[in-house]
Amino acid sequence: MDRERPHEESVSVEISGCSKEDARVVFDALCACFESDRCAEDVPEQIHESRPMVWLGTFEVTEAQECAKPVRLSSSVEADAQGSYWAIERLRTTLDSLFSVRDVASASGDQERELHVVLESR
Repeated sequence: MDRERPHEESVSVEISGCSKEDARVVFDALCACFESDRCAEDVPEQIHESRPMVWLGTFEVTEAQECAKPVRLSSSVEADAQGSYWAIERLRTTLDSLFSVRDVASASGDQERELHVVLESR
């Protein structure tokens, strides 16, 4: 599992079904573990009061950094992830260390896997 990869492996993550504050908690926790296109100043915004929001981030999971401890969410968060089999497995292991993770669905393609989970505080 921790073997080096010959090239970078990234995972696309969509966060939904939650407040912008909980979206930020999830992204901040993942940013502590992996390099990302989301920087510390990239705060999730709620554009419309009544429409559901989806926040996106891409995480480079080849080299995991020492992650933070489990974090608190005010409510459950839906997360959808897409990437290679290896990258999704690395992300899932990290999510398990940060949150209580409940699998909702997954789909496997030829070289890519999709994962849909619900994250909650441990």
